[in-house]
Amino acid sequence: MSNQKKLSRRDALRMMAVTGVTGFSGLYAVQASAKSKSVGAMMPGQGWLKQGARSEGDGTPLQFIPKTTPDPQPLEDELKKYPKCPYCGMDRTMWNHSRHLVHYDDNLVDGTCSLHCLAISLALNLDRGPKAIYAADFGSDSKIKPLVNVDEATYLTGSDLPGTMTKQSKMAFSSPEAAQAARKSHGGELVDLDEALTAAYLSMAKDTAMIRKKRAAKRKKMKS
Repeated sequence: MSNQKKLSRRDALRMMAVTGVTGFSGLYAVQASAKSKSVGAMMPGQGWLKQGARSEGDGTPLQFIPKTTPDPQPLEDELKKYPKCPYCGMDRTMWNHSRHLVHYDDNLVDGTCSLHCLAISLALNLDRGPKAIYAADFGSDSKIKPLVNVDEATYLTGSDLPGTMTKQSKMAFSSPEAAQAARKSHGGELVDLDEALTAAYLSMAKDTAMIRKKRAAKRKKMKS
């Protein structure tokens, strides 16, 4: 994808962030130009924090802002550096087939277990623009699925493949042919990241209720 195309997407996403969720673009931070720098993040009770500042504390949404140090090379030893999803705590190696990673413009990184949790990261980091977003290539034969840039990925949504943190699975493929073959076997629809994230946001309420119910049952079982 060219810099011009990336810039256009980011500009469009900023506009959507102001007007609400009408696609995944509504959750990207705005960048005035390709050379613009992150202005930091607005923190409740603290005001604007400087670029790269770390937020301490347990109050929502403070704990969700990435607290890792800036990382200009997030794909190097990615699973070692980002072993757990910061939003649900799931092991990203165990769920490597659905994991995602977002590299923000201030070099902070969020490694998530799924598109569901990537959507949470983008929503909570409105003042950070993504430099790149990566998804696991579900079509790979590797034991640990490699990450691919989502600009080059095709998503299969609504198939009978098991979902991660959602009833409606959303798996990424680096090869359109592999995605089409999976669709023939498992059903669903082929879409791009924008459409896949839109589906993630639209199902967030039901998915959150489902996850809460499962975790409450697990806690009850552990106490018995």
